[in-house]
Amino acid sequence: MSTASGKRDYYEVLGVPKNAAEAAIKSAYRKIALKYHPDKNPGNKEAEEAFKEAAEAYEVLSDSEKRARYDQFGHRGVGGSGPQFGSVEDIFSAFGDIFGGRGGGGGGSIFEELFGGGGQARGRGQRNRGSHLKVDLVITLDDVAKGTKKTIEIKRNESCGDCRGSGAQAGTKPQTCVQCAGRGFVAVQRGFFAMRTTCPRCQGAGEVIDKPCRSCSGSGRVPQAREVTVTIPPGVEDGMQLRVSGEGEAGPRGGTRGDLYVELHVKAHPIFRRQGNDIALDLPVGFTQATLGTDLDVPTLKGKTSLSIPPGTQSGTVLRMRGLGLPALDGYGVGHQMVRVIVEVPTKLTDEQDVLLRKYAALEKRNVGTRQKSFWNKVGDFFGEIFE
Repeated sequence: MSTASGKRDYYEVLGVPKNAAEAAIKSAYRKIALKYHPDKNPGNKEAEEAFKEAAEAYEVLSDSEKRARYDQFGHRGVGGSGPQFGSVEDIFSAFGDIFGGRGGGGGGSIFEELFGGGGQARGRGQRNRGSHLKVDLVITLDDVAKGTKKTIEIKRNESCGDCRGSGAQAGTKPQTCVQCAGRGFVAVQRGFFAMRTTCPRCQGAGEVIDKPCRSCSGSGRVPQAREVTVTIPPGVEDGMQLRVSGEGEAGPRGGTRGDLYVELHVKAHPIFRRQGNDIALDLPVGFTQATLGTDLDVPTLKGKTSLSIPPGTQSGTVLRMRGLGLPALDGYGVGHQMVRVIVEVPTKLTDEQDVLLRKYAALEKRNVGTRQKSFWNKVGDFFGEIFE
């Protein structure tokens, strides 16, 4: 049932009665969070919204004061439409006791149920995730046609070898932050409302380092040059980005790596033009070849291929060479090569060519072609004169 604010009743969201005990509320939330957890539903926006909705309901009903105000005044009693979580990471940070370590209601954390343990370390790794990197890569039209692998060199922060990414001197280790008890956040009371904010002592890391590593100054990372091989599938387009998972910056203090984004730039080809999955080519053809017809060897991305020029081909005519274009990115289908005929008119003639063409012109004048005669008839109609 939706309320006037447009939100469902929080008891309905968790599937518990209004007199449910705290343990029952926590248990219900754990089951819903496990069902709609992002790691079990990657890319599912509906599951993510259900995950957030359950977190909002639990945030209110798990707090005795907020629950009392909600029972009396509804959503208005907890700030109009209730708490808001901008991202899944906000939820992980807000409910560290559930998502990292053992909570009430029996059993391990949601991370332990999903992955068999390590929930707290995983949560810290998420908070300390390294930055994403972006590089530009120039490829050729041949690379687009066939697909390829490119090895690129990047400079990125790697885990420090001396402290193994911990940021602490050899023989020491980071200590759990006493201010936030390792959660990375602290609660701040603002009147009726409690807000969670990044711990000012550990800056959200959940740990503090008393003796920083001299090699990395406590960051756990040092810049190094690395080579990364990128697989480029056939059919990619100019401006497209490829994501190489886990090849970005190493996270501080052993955090997970960011990703590497490779933006592709297709170099202009000296002969071919791309039109979607088709390849376009302008083909110069001699006057007599276009008039009488001929077979010509035409360049393609797969080498030379014979193309038949029908007799009487006009300049600007487009001939299609099937299946000689670019493959579709999804692997289904191949484009064509579209050849536009450009009839070349000779500018310099030998004496013999001049004589022959003049004879042809004399014949042509006495036997005007249908299209030419139609044109001059239209001119005459427009000007009211007869043009011979």
